[in-house]
Amino acid sequence: YGGMGLDFSYNIAVAEELGNIRCGGIPMAIGVQAGMATPALTRFGSDELKKQFLAPTIAGDFVACLGISEPGAGSDVANIKTTAVRKGDEYVINGGKMWITSGSQADWMCLLANTSEGPPHRNKSLICLPMNLPGIHVAKKIDKLGMRSSDTAQIFFENVKVPSKNLIGEEGKGFTYQMLQFQEERLWGVATVLTPLETIIQETVDYTRQRKVFDQSVLHNQTVHFRLAELATEVELLRSLLHRAVALYVEGNDVTKYASMAKLKAGRLAREVTDSCLQFWGGMGFTSEVLVSRFYRDLRLMSIGGGTDETMLSIICKYMEILPSK
Repeated sequence: YGGMGLDFSYNIAVAEELGNIRCGGIPMAIGVQAGMATPALTRFGSDELKKQFLAPTIAGDFVACLGISEPGAGSDVANIKTTAVRKGDEYVINGGKMWITSGSQADWMCLLANTSEGPPHRNKSLICLPMNLPGIHVAKKIDKLGMRSSDTAQIFFENVKVPSKNLIGEEGKGFTYQMLQFQEERLWGVATVLTPLETIIQETVDYTRQRKVFDQSVLHNQTVHFRLAELATEVELLRSLLHRAVALYVEGNDVTKYASMAKLKAGRLAREVTDSCLQFWGGMGFTSEVLVSRFYRDLRLMSIGGGTDETMLSIICKYMEILPSK
């Protein structure tokens, strides 16, 4: 369908390289296109759907978005309320989605909706939804703390009719398909922060070397250069965990635990590195003129989007079998 047929490790190589872009929004938008809105369609979609939606998305002619989160269901995917009711050869969609990356400009959405009244893990389906259909209302572009070059939308559906052939895979399997996709999404997210964190540390070294306080460079203080060395070590440890998880994933293993660990660590380390380095920049770090302040805002999303830190901890506890019994 226009791709190169390479394994997932190449996605991660691309994600690491995209970290050289001096903002978080563009790598995130590419990640939605390449690793969030399209994997389920690639794995489970019909040939007709792939030709209609996947091929032009790979070519860059279509912008895709992922419709999962809702005002009352972010990390709790099972709690979504949007419905797609089958009527003849159509689904009629009602509800709304929140925090939709690229939602203001998307040509189509990979939509997760309830298609039956069954158990919450078996009543959901994924549907390819063209965004130009009657009844789709893009309410607003959300004004965010960071990732400001990426449009994030709130979207409502009012009796939107879509052909039933736009169903991805089997009806009722949407939650399962989405859980499979989350692992790739989280590994991609980890990969995109590695290069920015290295860049921030190096730029902080350069700035503190030339910035003088009390007749000596800021870098000359042991508390500063020791802290920067410690942070650089943490980034390398995160890279090793990521590469281990990716290698196991390419071999066909379940890496949910390792992907969750890496995602948790990436979110917390992004906060730690940007906060510590911004402090060493002093007043200049509090301006919009330097990269560290942008990544201080942009990378804060890492602990929220794609599953919060708390969600990652719950998954890790599950795999370690240390969750308290109900």
